[in-house]
Amino acid sequence: MMFRLIKVQEFDAFTNMALDEAICEAVRDEESVSTIRFYTWKPSAISIGYFQGLKNEVNLEECKQQHVDVVRRRTGGGAVYHDTQGEITYSIIGPVDMFPKDIIKSYEVICQSIIDALKELGINATFSPINDIIVNQKKISGNAQTRRDGILLQHGTILYDLNVEKMFSLLKVGKEKIADKLIKSVKKRVTRILDYGDFSKEKIIEELEKAFSKDRNIFVSNYTQKELLRAKELAQIKYSSEEWNNMR
Repeated sequence: MMFRLIKVQEFDAFTNMALDEAICEAVRDEESVSTIRFYTWKPSAISIGYFQGLKNEVNLEECKQQHVDVVRRRTGGGAVYHDTQGEITYSIIGPVDMFPKDIIKSYEVICQSIIDALKELGINATFSPINDIIVNQKKISGNAQTRRDGILLQHGTILYDLNVEKMFSLLKVGKEKIADKLIKSVKKRVTRILDYGDFSKEKIIEELEKAFSKDRNIFVSNYTQKELLRAKELAQIKYSSEEWNNMR
């Protein structure tokens, strides 16, 4: 399997989602090969699942006050807080016939690369269906997938650090006492790489690149000019638009 690997770069939320779609289009049209990319978010952002109601999930005024972007994903699942310093995100894009037909099996195959990377750091992680990776029964990575026009897109986060209090200040969680309970609950159910050692993000990214390259024919490259232009267009007309983000 031939894959282009794009090393980690930093984008805003609208561009990150637009790049995923632009690459999907390019792979569909056979203008680009299957792609693995790593990226971070600046400013910090919340992404909501395709089927979620924006105003039901996100405290939009608080996001505005804290300069946090909000964007709707093409994939399903729940609202996710993407902290600029707190996570590493990946996307893998390719024709659906490169991956198992079974949804859970495809998640497992792709997530194995993250598990292998964590193992190299001495972190014993396992796949937890449908789409999570756990360490000591706590979630360290969440993933989401969509298949459209014969192309599979899966993206997911690897938690490096986590500010639970800030996350819940940006999400709608009800009364303050409920938020306190949720914060305690999340701290019991979620973990981060820094809980297992003083690893640099550079080291983690290095291990992720190695793991995703295993058993794949990889060449390191960058976004094409056409992908970047298309992503800029999609970010402006779609992902930053009220029509898209408020569609539910």
